[in-house]
Amino acid sequence: MGWTSMTSAGMAGHANPKAYLDDQFTYGRTLDGGGTRGMRVIDSAFVGNRVWYAAAEIIQDGEPQYVIALVCLVKWNPKARDGYVFGYKEMEESMGPCEADCPARILRLLSPTAKEHALDWRRRCLERLRMHGRKVTDGMRLRFPRPISFGDGHSGTDFIVMKKGEKITFRNGDGRGYYRITGFRDMSWTVVPETKVHRTIFAAAPAAAIAA
Repeated sequence: MGWTSMTSAGMAGHANPKAYLDDQFTYGRTLDGGGTRGMRVIDSAFVGNRVWYAAAEIIQDGEPQYVIALVCLVKWNPKARDGYVFGYKEMEESMGPCEADCPARILRLLSPTAKEHALDWRRRCLERLRMHGRKVTDGMRLRFPRPISFGDGHSGTDFIVMKKGEKITFRNGDGRGYYRITGFRDMSWTVVPETKVHRTIFAAAPAAAIAA
């Protein structure tokens, strides 16, 4: 499907994209042949101010059937000059969305599926969660599989983490410079074990025998 755009009036009183989409995808309809079919958003998240992820329960004749993932690309600009402050493009997991940073709590709510594109999307989400879950501490040395080049002429594979709160920057492998590596959590890298030099302690020599 294409993009749906609207002014703030079209959002029917909802204050933000998450509230609007939660309501938009919770509904019930009467079928022409009798019976009802609907959907209910169980949980959702608006990630990075650009993608809405949701676990949505499919309901048939008032009975829950299964839970799928919904993904909406979002454009949100409350100060848009043309008045169109909100736009979204809807997909569901079986369409194989490129966006794959769905929170773990939503993935845990989904029903088993045999749909190939949905399975691939779930695997990509889990892999991204794994990569973003890797622990990074101040002073840690990371090694990337390919050299990373910078404007100052430096190019290297080894970098030392400089962490202050949530802010992470790097020094080169020699402990010099000041570098930012955008999206490093999405990259492959390994931790270089720290080599520790231990002080050698020699056993005390036995006391000399005292001549009689």
